[in-house]
Amino acid sequence: MGAGVVIAGGAGDNAASACGMGTVSHGSAFVSLGTSGVLFAATDSYLPKPESAVHAFCHALPKTWHQMGVILSATDALNWHAKVSGRPAAELVGELGEDLKAPTGVTFLPYLSGERTPHNDAAIRGAFIGLEHESSRAVLTQAVLEGVTFAIRDNLEALKSAGTPVERVTAIGGGSRSRYWLASIATALGVPVDIPADGDFGAAFGAARLGLIAATGADPVEVCAAPHTEATVEPVAALSGAYEAAYGRYRALYPAIKAVTG
Repeated sequence: MGAGVVIAGGAGDNAASACGMGTVSHGSAFVSLGTSGVLFAATDSYLPKPESAVHAFCHALPKTWHQMGVILSATDALNWHAKVSGRPAAELVGELGEDLKAPTGVTFLPYLSGERTPHNDAAIRGAFIGLEHESSRAVLTQAVLEGVTFAIRDNLEALKSAGTPVERVTAIGGGSRSRYWLASIATALGVPVDIPADGDFGAAFGAARLGLIAATGADPVEVCAAPHTEATVEPVAALSGAYEAAYGRYRALYPAIKAVTG
């Protein structure tokens, strides 16, 4: 290696994404709806709580930490449903329309390959609960989206229990293209969901920012600025009670399923 070559400290994929997203200051957070799902929050201190399966790490920037909750099947759950239904995922979501609906009596547990936060359970598996003759394909699609939403709510509660409040989030990942899904998440979490303007702000961009900081000595906070917000999805207040009740049912189902599956 030649003289004068700068070596920059690296980052894991989510921490690098956070640098690209500008999620580097205490209180900033993002939700990622990719194959798996992540609720990531930057913090100004180390706040571990291993019993809740919250991940607590040093951030990629000095004197900064982060926490995150991880679910194993986010858009992966919708893609599974699409494969079983024989219809594209976008078509299934489109059948729900634009306006958020109150949860039905059907609940979906998205534990298709186990779950990480908060259960840390590799053996648990998913389920539809509450099916009836009237349960249409659209009802199942709605339940799948809500199941992932409630799993992210589990992550929010786990972060809160570790001392990290989240007051708003920025949405990234393929699932964030669905405004219906974002409205569901905003309502279940009770926080606004920001949609960033199109641009480069992923992990590769964050790694490039880290390289720039190392090479030039630039201010990390200035370099790792957040992208412009194109739109914000607010919680649907009229459905907050229905969502809270549905989340209560969702929460009760993990121990019930665990009891019969081992």
